[in-house]
Amino acid sequence: MSSDFADLEGFRALLAAMPSSDPEAEAAARDRDAQLTKPPGALGRLEELAVWFAGWRGTARPTLTAPQVIVFAGNHGVAARGVSAFPPEVTAQMVANFESGGAAINQLAEAFGARLDVIALSLDTPTADFTAGPAMSEAELVDALRAGWAAVDSQADLLVTGEMGIGNTTPAAAIAAALFGGAAEDWTGRGTGVDDAGLVRKAQVVADGVARHADAQADGLDILMRLGGREIAAMAGAIARARDLRIPVILDGFICCAAAACLARTREGALDHCVAGHRSAEGAHARLLDHLGKVPLLDLGLRLGEGSGAALAIGILKAAIACHSGMATFGEAGVSEA
Repeated sequence: MSSDFADLEGFRALLAAMPSSDPEAEAAARDRDAQLTKPPGALGRLEELAVWFAGWRGTARPTLTAPQVIVFAGNHGVAARGVSAFPPEVTAQMVANFESGGAAINQLAEAFGARLDVIALSLDTPTADFTAGPAMSEAELVDALRAGWAAVDSQADLLVTGEMGIGNTTPAAAIAAALFGGAAEDWTGRGTGVDDAGLVRKAQVVADGVARHADAQADGLDILMRLGGREIAAMAGAIARARDLRIPVILDGFICCAAAACLARTREGALDHCVAGHRSAEGAHARLLDHLGKVPLLDLGLRLGEGSGAALAIGILKAAIACHSGMATFGEAGVSEA
């Protein structure tokens, strides 16, 4: 397994050398599923989830006992353009709320037995306004990627990444537009609840940012550096580290998937160890999931962020693994097969 990287080329090299799912474990899991006391396919997507998880964990009969949720927080220079209904000070206030156990993600992590870590990234130093220049320097991007990389617990058996950052649906929309094309309006939503005038202003900021950096979009990491934010980059770093450790990942909403999309654009197959936890109410998330080829596990109208939708989906994955690993086979139960 890889240990670290010092620059973007080093990170790209790590992405190129990432491990894959264990085909023998996956095949053995499929064989086990075929012998369980149920009609073939009767548990629907739960069966495929269990096989997917087994392949990444390298065992036909896996358990899920140590999920980790990491919430990364960052501030954005573009927030000064009036793209959010809340002031940037709320980012630090919400970090304090996470740390004191008062947020939704605290309750969801506890409900599903997940360790919760909160990582604040230079909140006193917002990224630059990406309509005027790159949001981050290469050094700043590498620092954020490394923060995400280092935050992953090597003993975890599942990872969820969440975020907090006032204004961060704007860089997420800009990243998506830069990666996949289309009008800024196609990718821009109300985020925390901007009014109609705010939505128009936000879409214009996204369009200006994409146009400003149209000549410098070499790959997903370049786009992340120019249009992203520290917490978005840290999520990408953590998702990559999970792959390095063969830890499966449940992706959260629009912002998390924008981070993941930067990895997918940089290296084909970079998200094979990820499933989509939910489809959020942020309008462009469904479109982004389509581009990533991910079918969400849940659709409950959530739009909170924090990793909340993905944390909720831990329960679905736990159920899939419990059935797969805990059910008796026909032979064990003395039940006649059809």
